[in-house]
Amino acid sequence: MKQPMFKLSLLAAATLAVTACGGGNEDKAAAAGSDAAAKTLIYCSEGSPAGFDPAQYTAGTDFDASAYPIYNGLVEFKRGETEIQPGLAESWEISDDGKTYTFKLRQGVKYGTTDFFTPSREFNADDVIFTLKRLTDPDFEFNKAYPAEFPYSVDMGLPDNIASIEKLDDYTVKVTLNEVNAPFLQNLAMPFAYIDSAEYAQSLLDSGNAADINTKPVGTGPFVFTSYQKDSQIRYTKNPDYWNKDDIHIDNLVFVITKDSSVRAQKVQAGECHVSAYANPSEVESAKSSGKANVLEEPGFNVGYIAYNTERPELKDRKVREALDMAINKDAIIDAVYQGAGVRAANPMPPTQWGFNDELKDAPYDTEKAKALMQEAGVDGFEIDLWYMPVQRPYNPNAKLMAEMLQADWAKIGVKANLKTYEWGEYLKRANKGEHDIILAGWTGDNGDPDNWLGVLLSCDAVNGNNYARWCNKDFDKLIMDARAITDQEQRIANYEQAQTIFKQELPWTTVANSVVTVLTTPNVKDYKISPLGSIRFDGVDVE
Repeated sequence: MKQPMFKLSLLAAATLAVTACGGGNEDKAAAAGSDAAAKTLIYCSEGSPAGFDPAQYTAGTDFDASAYPIYNGLVEFKRGETEIQPGLAESWEISDDGKTYTFKLRQGVKYGTTDFFTPSREFNADDVIFTLKRLTDPDFEFNKAYPAEFPYSVDMGLPDNIASIEKLDDYTVKVTLNEVNAPFLQNLAMPFAYIDSAEYAQSLLDSGNAADINTKPVGTGPFVFTSYQKDSQIRYTKNPDYWNKDDIHIDNLVFVITKDSSVRAQKVQAGECHVSAYANPSEVESAKSSGKANVLEEPGFNVGYIAYNTERPELKDRKVREALDMAINKDAIIDAVYQGAGVRAANPMPPTQWGFNDELKDAPYDTEKAKALMQEAGVDGFEIDLWYMPVQRPYNPNAKLMAEMLQADWAKIGVKANLKTYEWGEYLKRANKGEHDIILAGWTGDNGDPDNWLGVLLSCDAVNGNNYARWCNKDFDKLIMDARAITDQEQRIANYEQAQTIFKQELPWTTVANSVVTVLTTPNVKDYKISPLGSIRFDGVDVE
């Protein structure tokens, strides 16, 4: 089939700009391509990352820009799957009691050379020790020099559960837990646990620039960080010494930050970007009919929700939350916001997640019943701030429209919702601190385990992290913590099903929808795979 013509001049100009602005690393990448012309892939990204230190963050925008191109984990998820595979650890052994993990590390792995750091040694056990101690020990020397919060590590209980981290030799590390943690390996495959260079960290300490770990990243990953202009672009070049080099087919990777989803879709169809994600449903249909883009679609491993800050006086009463929930016309929201690319969600995790309780149902949409519940709670209306996301996400393609519809629904029961938003990084930072009243949020599963939903988003430990409802229910929490320490999957399922029942009774959230995930590519992009875990990755991807 004859492929449509693209605006090659624009792509060529972008490629030349990368070479002209990037400096020596681009020249190395081009030279590495021998007789073949250097290949550039341009990704239209939906937002600017908050930083490049994946340990600090929980948002896909941050991980897409930092973890996946620049770093590797001890274990990693197979591209396009939820199964883990060896990464920087070639193999591992688990003790009979399930508490000790011994990792045999891959040898011959080189760190990327940048304009600001030239490594003098290869990856070894010291880097694993540094990374894990930084995530779990607040008194660690580097944490004192650069205090940072590690919400994922805390939400998963790693600081409390990791008893010791030992270097047995240069390529063997033993991690011992206080309690069995069933999803431990899956957790280590997540980007927050990707491995840093201890040598680089020490050089930052010595120079008094520890915070540079968040702005000048160094890793073992497929690409080397070159430059970043906030709200404009991020540039990377191929790591010529990458340990899995047969999996890397492009020489230059450019993130062009384009916050408007319609502009992203137009740029792909015009050939100005090779890949774009998070399109609105109407833009997907337009792309399909244009014949100028490939449209990749998968059922989303996600949930969009409305979190009620249960520490707020107006929202502490369950009857008030029930009233707010019952006053929402979810069918109308799904029709308008998701436009056929979403289905109603009754649970805090999607039906494709094992452990899903399929017996739970939403309360009916009933404005009059909602008013009665408000009266029973002794509340005659109130005023709150409703936060909505400034960016499109796979679980919510149009947060502003959803907020406007909620505002109208709640006005019918005497609740005045003032709409509010912030820049994406600031939005998440403030939400972690609990500054909101009610917030639109969502989640794409990170590791295929129910704990990644119920523990990370709703446990007591997660109240100052991803638990935006700031809800701490002791019965719910015990079920989740017990399930972490059980290896029998049927027993874990029983715990999770019971926990979901408590969630539905208490309503710290209104669950809205599970969405379809869509990625647009130009026809010359080959072997791009949608990740069920929501990541945007370019290892294995080629551009003809």
